[in-house]
Amino acid sequence: MSEAEFTSAAFYRFLGEHKLMGSRCKSGGEVYIPPRPICPADCSDDVEWVELSGKGKLAAFTIVYIGPSTMVAAGYDRKHPYCAGVVQLDEGPMISAQILGVDVTQPETIRIGVPLSVEFVERGEGEAKKTCLAFKPA
Repeated sequence: MSEAEFTSAAFYRFLGEHKLMGSRCKSGGEVYIPPRPICPADCSDDVEWVELSGKGKLAAFTIVYIGPSTMVAAGYDRKHPYCAGVVQLDEGPMISAQILGVDVTQPETIRIGVPLSVEFVERGEGEAKKTCLAFKPA
């Protein structure tokens, strides 16, 4: 799919293209996200890029009231919290991301196992513009 190195920088470049990419071990078929240049299961470096479906289920979540500076810059704070979650992707691996489209004022309404789909959120402007990974209920 690509000749890019299996690095976090390449992963984020793909996010900028609105592609959710991982690495897959050619011998065992295991999928990893973020990508890894060596498969931890069999220590093989025979890996390839694979585009993931962007579909999964919510495995865990928390409501964040005091976030990192990037989230504060995006407008989140104690009065405007956000949901961060762990998503079990249909392809197997898990990844953490912001969860959009849920009621953070009533976390008891957020359900583990709810189907989710990927969202690519643009933050910042000009040279500082970045694409962030998020998911929303499908």
